[in-house]
Amino acid sequence: MVQVSTGIAYDCDVLVVGGGIVGLSTAYAITRSAPGTRVVVLEKEAGPARHQTGRNSGVIHSGIYYRPGSLKAQYAARGAAEMVKFCAEYGIAHAVTGKLIVATERSELPRLHGLVQRGRENGIPVRELGAAQIADYEPEVEGLAAIHVGTTGVCDFVGVARQLAEASGAEIRYGAEVRRIDRRPELGVAVLTGAGDVVRARVLVNCAGLHCDEVARLTGDEPGMRIVPFRGEYYSLARPELVRGLVYPVPDPAFPFLGVHLTRGIDGGVHIGPNAVPALAREGYDWGTVRPRELAATLAWPGSWQIARRHWRYGTGELRRSVSRRAFTTAVRRLLPAVTADDLVPSAAGVRAQAVLRDGTLVDDFLIREGARAVHVLNAPSPAATASLPIGREVARRALETLRSA
Repeated sequence: MVQVSTGIAYDCDVLVVGGGIVGLSTAYAITRSAPGTRVVVLEKEAGPARHQTGRNSGVIHSGIYYRPGSLKAQYAARGAAEMVKFCAEYGIAHAVTGKLIVATERSELPRLHGLVQRGRENGIPVRELGAAQIADYEPEVEGLAAIHVGTTGVCDFVGVARQLAEASGAEIRYGAEVRRIDRRPELGVAVLTGAGDVVRARVLVNCAGLHCDEVARLTGDEPGMRIVPFRGEYYSLARPELVRGLVYPVPDPAFPFLGVHLTRGIDGGVHIGPNAVPALAREGYDWGTVRPRELAATLAWPGSWQIARRHWRYGTGELRRSVSRRAFTTAVRRLLPAVTADDLVPSAAGVRAQAVLRDGTLVDDFLIREGARAVHVLNAPSPAATASLPIGREVARRALETLRSA
């Protein structure tokens, strides 16, 4: 075990585990709120934002989807405005493009109207469109009705993460994988890294994303959930001129996934996806990446089997689209009839760190819990990148409160 000894100097006041956008935003918020606080960030990769932050569609979400009063609803709308301002201030590539959410079947119309109401409750401007008006925004897109959300945009989230790291003034240690944690409530925490270094801190903040539940247990806290990884596979559109901006289907309210959508990124290319299939490793970005220990842990969690039992029909469709480009193309053609299988060029995949409770509930909101000398961010998938600035302030507030009471 790593030992914390009385009288040994602390290496920092707050130790953040995880160099994604949420961890770096937390470090940034701590040093802005309490100048002079010593912060160290441990990131196991060679640079920042190598996983969820750097492997998504780059969308600045408006907050229209999220239950009024939820943390997602509060932080996404606020975070979107702050993200645009942050990008403008630091010269980070971004654009406020707006997006369409398109109903292609009559059964989706009530859900589309429900999104209009939800958007208004969340204070988000929404314009309702008939079938003929869709072409004013997206000439190649077809649907029965749509809504236009003007506050949605795109940005370079990796660039944002790098700027947060630089502006925070924190010490960022890359290539520093956490191996062991010794927490003493009366003293603090000591973390042993893969390189053999020991880092001593008064308070630990767990922003480890795909590994956050494991870090919580290393700390000695039972998180009450497990990360079940879902891979999202993307294609690039060989004919990007078919899409002007962002086009989404009407989401299924039973799932926290938004469905296969079309995103014109800041690079001018159009990305299509993601689907949602079980990953065979926490960082399982393709079917060939299998880590037996991690897969066994996922299968040992009762919630995983509950998900499979309840949602096997939905999952079967996602798996079919994963192994068949033709099936994936069929899904895309619901929105974009002109697309063909030859238009889809395989692109890099991402993995969503989805928190699942023991009973199979997919945690639908951001989840932050505290332990002795520790703050754990246990569920922060999309729209966490959009909402990273307000999330970082909230985690920082809790960490500083813990620091003051230590």
